[in-house]
Amino acid sequence: ESGQTVREQVTKPFIIFGAPIIQQDELNEVLSVLESGWLGTGPRVQAFEQAFATYKGVQHAVALNSCTAALHLSLLASGVGPGDEVITTPMTFCATVNAIIHTGATPVLADIDPDDLNISVREVAQRITPNTRAILPVHFAGMPCDMDPLMALAERHDLKVIEDCAHAIETEYRGRKAGTFGDFGCFSFYVTKNIATGEGGMVLAKNPNHLERLRRLSLHGMSRDAWKRFGSDGYAHYQVLEAGFKYNMTDIQAAIGLHQLPRVESWLAQREALWQHYDDAFSALPVTRPGRVAEDCRHGRHLYTLRINEQKTGIDRDSFLNAMEQHRIGVGVHYLSIPEHPYYQERFGWRPEAYPIAMQVGRETVSLPLSPKLTDAEVERIIDAVRKSVGA
Repeated sequence: ESGQTVREQVTKPFIIFGAPIIQQDELNEVLSVLESGWLGTGPRVQAFEQAFATYKGVQHAVALNSCTAALHLSLLASGVGPGDEVITTPMTFCATVNAIIHTGATPVLADIDPDDLNISVREVAQRITPNTRAILPVHFAGMPCDMDPLMALAERHDLKVIEDCAHAIETEYRGRKAGTFGDFGCFSFYVTKNIATGEGGMVLAKNPNHLERLRRLSLHGMSRDAWKRFGSDGYAHYQVLEAGFKYNMTDIQAAIGLHQLPRVESWLAQREALWQHYDDAFSALPVTRPGRVAEDCRHGRHLYTLRINEQKTGIDRDSFLNAMEQHRIGVGVHYLSIPEHPYYQERFGWRPEAYPIAMQVGRETVSLPLSPKLTDAEVERIIDAVRKSVGA
């Protein structure tokens, strides 16, 4: 009988974590780009930038090839460099910290709040020194950071704020959209994100001069966009004004994003319904579900996380991961805290124990599939697998 169960599990299709929804409109638009012969940065990138800016209620946005690029350029445009310190969270993907390192500045970690898993404003305040130049908060899983006290703290100390909104396209805090509080807001369109262009990012900036510098830095430091150089108005010579990077988005990526963006609200509604279904299904299990969202805030519903505490659940997180894999369910680890990784331990002397909340959360957290692409049958398979994996 147990052999039959194993055979059944192996023959069940694997449920992919973070599967994107690609519809016919995207396929048609990409084909149109290919047929046009204009594959690089061109009119569709411009259209996507404007559409995203409109969605966010701002004047301008700059499309890039990743959120990592957006973070890096935002830090550079903020004047961050060697000798400076930038405070960020230990509960994030390594790109957040790497972007700081690539400027030559020193990342400084502030532990998280146990309720919303976002950077603790109190911890940030304790880590400000004369060398602090910026704060880089991450809206973890789509939950907004506590931006009012964070912005007040930044203003008091004359610090730049760069919002990492990789999880937070739809997120709002007290009626305002994530990414519009700080000097910069950085977004991701990676394949697992709520808008997926394969690779891709977007950056918002309050200061028009910063916007111009972001554009220039994203394309080698050249004075004009590449697509304008080859326009119908004749050849326009460019000048290299600084040593920039190759961070531009292509029209192929933008073609996908242009058709994903109009669906972002309906997809959010579907993820909210699935989130509630998960919450109800797991309410009696000995696991910690995501924290509650404040009445005046809006969660982007990017990651549905469960915390698997061995003492409460009777199984450790990694054993739970293996059990879910055996049930053919793709799950994510978001994230081991930054000080768990050898590189940062060796370079900065960081130890996980110095950030105890992030350490515990990072060792206990697992993310479940949340895509609107999931069928009702797949959702029930996921719920059943969770129940069986924790021995319920």
